[in-house]
Amino acid sequence: MSRKIGYRRVSSEDQNLDRQDLGFCDRVFEEKLSAGTRKRPELEKMLDFVWQGDEVHVWSIDRLARSMSDLLDIIKQIHEAGASIHFISENLVFSGDADQDDPIATLQMHLLGSFAQFERSIIRKRQREGIAKAKVAGKYKGRGPAISRDDVKRRLEMGLPVSQIAREVGISRTSVYKISSELGYTTSPAGPRLDTPV
Repeated sequence: MSRKIGYRRVSSEDQNLDRQDLGFCDRVFEEKLSAGTRKRPELEKMLDFVWQGDEVHVWSIDRLARSMSDLLDIIKQIHEAGASIHFISENLVFSGDADQDDPIATLQMHLLGSFAQFERSIIRKRQREGIAKAKVAGKYKGRGPAISRDDVKRRLEMGLPVSQIAREVGISRTSVYKISSELGYTTSPAGPRLDTPV
């Protein structure tokens, strides 16, 4: 019996997966990681999970990969497992059977995959140009220091107010709320309270 397997991906933690409506799936693999890297844990789990007769549903080509080589490699692995892949946004389905797959659809997939890679290259080029101009103008400060979760946790354990923690650590109150929530704290005017053991 064939199964419908979903894969959803966004690039960062603050992005929402809900817009990628895959309909009913027997199993959905989700992650918040850039497609610039091929090493994605949920993608690897999905590739290990699929078997003969499964249908892999992905919202769009750029959700699966941002480089043409990665895209073709992932699709090849899905086909080698005996599964097909359906890109919902582009309405493209590939079974891995050269006699069944529409050659026009295959061409369209290659074009869209190439455009996604081209777009990413252009964005990175513009970023490099912007950084170079900012350096010349003396405005480039580089990437800010990484947030130390340990510093935030230590202050939460001390019961300090969110505004004071944000000021002392040098981050926004939103970041403090986010970290405190991840660590199992509930913050209120009375101060942070640990709900669950970390």
